[in-house]
Amino acid sequence: MQEITVQELKDKIDNSEDVFVLDVREPFEQYQSKLDYEKSKLIPVGELSSRIEEIESHKNSEIVCLCRSGGRSARACQMLKREGFENVKNLKGGINDWARQIDNSLPVY
Repeated sequence: MQEITVQELKDKIDNSEDVFVLDVREPFEQYQSKLDYEKSKLIPVGELSSRIEEIESHKNSEIVCLCRSGGRSARACQMLKREGFENVKNLKGGINDWARQIDNSLPVY
């Protein structure tokens, strides 16, 4: 499985690259600590298989999956690969690494 660091993701966002962020945490987690990016969507990993059609339009984009620390998002990457999504990456260290390295205003939890 391919991984991407938080700095690499930030660079892609800053350069307006075609990247879609799939947040697979639970809604209460996103409420606590949210990556503020317009090309993102929250679908908890437990709902992903039944809601896959919601992200079909991003099938040809680079998709970065994120969770708290990287475990659930790794599972989401595997699910997406099985569904035919090819350019899928796991955000190494998840939102907590984003909070530590990119946006210190976000809490680490």
